[in-house]
Amino acid sequence: MANVGIMGAGSWGTALALLLHKNGHNVTVWSINDDEVKMLSIKREHESKLPGVKIPDDMEFTSEMESAIKGKDFIVLAVPSPFTRSTARNMKPYVAEGQIIVDVAKGIEESTLMTLSQQIEEEIPQANVAVLSGPSHAEEVGRGLPTIVVIGAKTKETAEYLQDMFMNEVFRVYTSPDMLGMELGGSLKNVIALAAGIADGLGYGDNTKAALITRGIAEIARLGVKMGGAIESFTGLTGIGDLIVTCASVHSRNRKAGYLIGQGMSMQEAMDEVKMVVEGVYSTKAAVKLGKEYGVSLPIIDKVNEVLFEGKDPREAVNELMLRDSKAEHTALPWKE
Repeated sequence: MANVGIMGAGSWGTALALLLHKNGHNVTVWSINDDEVKMLSIKREHESKLPGVKIPDDMEFTSEMESAIKGKDFIVLAVPSPFTRSTARNMKPYVAEGQIIVDVAKGIEESTLMTLSQQIEEEIPQANVAVLSGPSHAEEVGRGLPTIVVIGAKTKETAEYLQDMFMNEVFRVYTSPDMLGMELGGSLKNVIALAAGIADGLGYGDNTKAALITRGIAEIARLGVKMGGAIESFTGLTGIGDLIVTCASVHSRNRKAGYLIGQGMSMQEAMDEVKMVVEGVYSTKAAVKLGKEYGVSLPIIDKVNEVLFEGKDPREAVNELMLRDSKAEHTALPWKE
C-alpha cells in the first residue's frame, strides 16, 4: 500500500485516483478550486467530468497543496498541460529529494519547446520525474474498462515500481526508458486529432480519417526520431495507439474541437463549446516551431496551424494537402533494378 497525492481533480486525475484507490492505496486529491473540493467531498461524484462514477467515502480531497504532497510515496501530476509549469513551481517547496512525480498530461510548451517532464525537472530539480501515457480516455478508465498504457522513467527501478502501483486486471502497464519519445507522441497526436476532427466536421469519410492517421504518425515519427526519440515509441501505444483513439473517439476533446471548426466555428468558439482544455491547440504552434528547428517536413501540422491561427479555410487546407508534389510513400525503400 502506498500513500499517493493526485494534483488535479479533473476527469483524468479523478479517474486515476479511483484506479489507485481500487489498487489499495491511500489517495489524496488536490484541486486549486475550493468549490470543486467541496463538491467532490460532499457529492462523491464529479458530475460534469465523470458523471455516474461514484467516489469512495475514504478518498480525501483538499485545496491545501502541502498536505497532498508531503509524506506521499509518489505524486501524480494531472493538471492540464498549460498549467504544468506553474503548478510544479508551486509544488517545489513541499517535494522531498527523490520524491517521484508522475506526469500524466500531454503537451509541449510553446515558449521553450520543452516537454512536460522537462518543465517539471526545471521547476523541481529534486524530483524523480516519470510519465504515464498511452490510449487512455478518463471516461473509460473511470468506469474500469480494459486499458493499456506505458510508464516511462529514467531508471528501470522507478518504472517497475510505478508499474506495480498502477497495474491491475483492467489496467495493464508496460515500461519504457524513452520518456522523450513517449511525450512527443502523446503531445503531437493531439494536433493530428484536430485535423481528423476538422475532416469529420467537413463531412469527409473513413478514407480521409485513415489517411490522416497514417500520414500523421509519419510526421510525428520523423520529428520525434530527429529529436532523439525511439521509433518503437511512435509505432507503439504512445504513438500510433494514442493517435488512433484520439482521432476516432467520441471522448476526444481534440477531435471534438476540430469537428466544430470543420462545421464553421472559430478556434475560440470551439474551445468554449468543449468546456475543457484542448491541449492540441496549445501544442500546434510548438510543433511548427520544432519542425522548423529540426528541419522536418510537417505538412498536416502546418495546415492545422494555418486553420487555427491564420484564418485558413479548412477545405482549402485539405485541397492543398492533396495537391502537394507527388512522391514515394517510404523514401528508404529501394526499387529493384
